[in-house]
Amino acid sequence: MTMNNVVVVIAAAIAVSWAWASIGVVQKNYALQRQVDDKNREKQLVQLQTENLAYEQRYYKSDEYLSLEVRSRMGLGDPGEKVLVLPKNTAAAKADQSAAQAVTQSTTVAAEPAEIQQWANFLFGGNDAQIRQ
Repeated sequence: MTMNNVVVVIAAAIAVSWAWASIGVVQKNYALQRQVDDKNREKQLVQLQTENLAYEQRYYKSDEYLSLEVRSRMGLGDPGEKVLVLPKNTAAAKADQSAAQAVTQSTTVAAEPAEIQQWANFLFGGNDAQIRQ
């Protein structure tokens, strides 16, 4: 081997080791950035939960909540109101229950987009804007 060949081999070894180290650094930075993003999402979730709990706490302190709880637990009403209690097996009570079930079913069905819209969101990233909000 000549001196030029030795220099070329050493230079190639240095270039390969530099490239390998660069790939390692990029991979480590990517993993760290993912951790930072996860922590930011967790932080946002905790902030939303805190705000939700604050709203809930204010609601529980409100007169509206107190009034509703008195109505539901003690069966009391506002002045001038008349309370009509139906037995559970009457036709009116069953109709009221079926109407309540129909309302809850219609709200759950309406919340889900059509299948073609779901595919479009999946293929073209349509949900990305909704997630960021």
